[in-house]
Amino acid sequence: MHSAKKESAMADQIFDRSHAVYVKHVPCKGRGLFANVPFKIGDVIDRAPTWEFDTKTAILFRRTGLFQYYFVRDDLGEKAALVAGYVVFGFISIVNHSSNPNAQTIWSDGDAGASATIVAIRDIKVGEEITHRYKNISDYPSTIKFVE
Repeated sequence: MHSAKKESAMADQIFDRSHAVYVKHVPCKGRGLFANVPFKIGDVIDRAPTWEFDTKTAILFRRTGLFQYYFVRDDLGEKAALVAGYVVFGFISIVNHSSNPNAQTIWSDGDAGASATIVAIRDIKVGEEITHRYKNISDYPSTIKFVE
């Protein structure tokens, strides 16, 4: 029985990344995600389930604040005609844009739907903001200015 408790505790440590990042306000950007631990190239920062939506729903999103929180993929192939974007749950939805990012979003599809994983593409120091490159900048209204 002791072994089962030990294995359960190990699994919790392996999959619980909540201590690894934190959210704070970034001037001119809003909320941002920051490293609470150092990340090395290739480290998984967060993995999150998603909800995919079609073009009709995307038109509605563009009229709301949700627009700034949905993701698009450039790896959909034939499915691109059916899927306009994804709402991503978890910390990934708070990661800000950078033209020189330190992380990237990797997509995977499974029986339960698509998942988004943010992975370090260079070493990230404690206290450093985690950023990635937005794929849909051209969809944003001209009133939104991206700050590095």
